[in-house]
Amino acid sequence: MRLVTLKTFDNSIAANLLSSKLESEGILCFLFDENMVSLNPLYNLTLGGIKLKIRESDMQKALQIIEEVETTPFTDEQDRQVRCPVCKSTQLYSDFKTMRGLKGIFTAVVSFLLFVFPFYYKSVYKCRQCNMEFRPAK
Repeated sequence: MRLVTLKTFDNSIAANLLSSKLESEGILCFLFDENMVSLNPLYNLTLGGIKLKIRESDMQKALQIIEEVETTPFTDEQDRQVRCPVCKSTQLYSDFKTMRGLKGIFTAVVSFLLFVFPFYYKSVYKCRQCNMEFRPAK
């Protein structure tokens, strides 16, 4: 049985969610370097992230499942589709980490000077079409 890397992640939650989805569809999954990256996020760059590996024979089916998951539009609390405020696209990245703004610049400078991991960021949606970053309207 030959294993191939299907996808890499920077956090264990996203890796486990996709792994669970694939396993529910009958695809055997393995997560490599999950514990090391979870214990120390700075190892993420050194190790190349958390690697989701599957059997080579399951690759086509897994890619179809990932495509289905990634093209499913996000919804808000009222079950309305979340859309980009600029181009109205539903093709979005969820939980995108951004450091834009004054606090982000301050954090980047302090992190660089003190050699620490950045301690401030916002989680936003990011449009795949126009790269607009936004928080959903309430």
